[in-house]
Amino acid sequence: ALPICLFCKIAAGQIPANKLFEDEQILAFYDIDPQAPVHFLVIPKKHIPSAACLTEQEGALLAHIYAVIARLCRELGCENGYRVVTNVGADGGQSVPHLHFHVLAKRSLAWPPG
Repeated sequence: ALPICLFCKIAAGQIPANKLFEDEQILAFYDIDPQAPVHFLVIPKKHIPSAACLTEQEGALLAHIYAVIARLCRELGCENGYRVVTNVGADGGQSVPHLHFHVLAKRSLAWPPG
């Protein structure tokens, strides 16, 4: 069966994305509606609906995601800092039901977020 989830389709190469990084486990690509001068997403290729579904079994996957984020931010010159966000559920602002991490940088980010 073909994947129906938008991010599963992107991970499977069925929908094009402006890729920054890809390996067997994860994919990083630029957001199509950037909210900062640098705004990319990192997704696991495995379908995980949201951070609410994570268990300790995904510990290595999450460590890998954050290590890749750190490397990409170094390569992109985000030395002044960056924000990593994962939205969970409707009230959390999650619009695609597939775990994803927004990485925003190269502008001053307000707190608390909107």
